[in-house]
Amino acid sequence: MRTLHQLPLSPQCREVRLALAEKRLDIVLTGEEGWSDGAAFLKLNPAGTVPVLVEADGNAVAERSAILEYLEEAYPTPSLLPGSPRARAEIRRLVCWFDGKFNAEVSAPLLFERLDKRVLRMGSPDMGVVRTALEHLNTHLAYIGELADQRKWLGGDTFSLADIAAGAHLSCIDYLGDVPWPQHPRAKDWYARIKSRPAFRPLLSDHISGVQPPRSYTDLDF
Repeated sequence: MRTLHQLPLSPQCREVRLALAEKRLDIVLTGEEGWSDGAAFLKLNPAGTVPVLVEADGNAVAERSAILEYLEEAYPTPSLLPGSPRARAEIRRLVCWFDGKFNAEVSAPLLFERLDKRVLRMGSPDMGVVRTALEHLNTHLAYIGELADQRKWLGGDTFSLADIAAGAHLSCIDYLGDVPWPQHPRAKDWYARIKSRPAFRPLLSDHISGVQPPRSYTDLDF
C-alpha cells in the first residue's frame, strides 16, 4: 500500500494529500509515530522533513514540489496542471505564491505562534507577530477574491494545483479559527466549493490533541 509520511496540520502535506485524493490514489497516512526511527526515515529523505511519499514498491519521493510533479507525471489523469503552456505557467505561479509568499507571511507565523508554541509548551504567542500575519491574511484573501471573481477556479477554467495549494494553506489557518470569512465573501464562496469536494473532506476529520477547531471548520455551510 502507498504510504504518506506527514503531519496533519502541515499545508505542504495537505497539498500532497489533496492531490492524491483528487487522483483517487489510496494511501495510508503516517504521523510522527510512524517515522520516529530517525535513521530509517533519513534513508527515505536525507533532509528529515515531510511530506514523503512511499510507493507500494518501496520507492520514496520526498518534498512537496517533487511529489506533486511526480504524481502529475506518473498518474496524469485527472490532470491537476491542465491547459496550454501559458495556462500551466499561471498555475505554477500561483502555487509558488501560496507556498512562498502566503506561507512566509501567514501560514508559517500563525501556525508557529498559535499551534506549535502551544503543543511544544514554548510559552504564549507573540501577538505582534499574530497581528501582522492576520493583516497579511486579509490582503491575500482579497487577492483570492479577485481571482475567484475573474475565473471559474483560481488558476483558470479548471480545478488545478493552484486551488489545492490555496485550499491546503487556508484549511490550516481555518483550523485555528483565524480566517475572517464574512469580510471576504468571494473568497468564502470559492473556499466553500473547495471544501465540499470529496477529496477535501478527510482533512476536516483531522484533530490536533489539545487544540480543537471552531465548529465552522467542519461545516460545509459555514
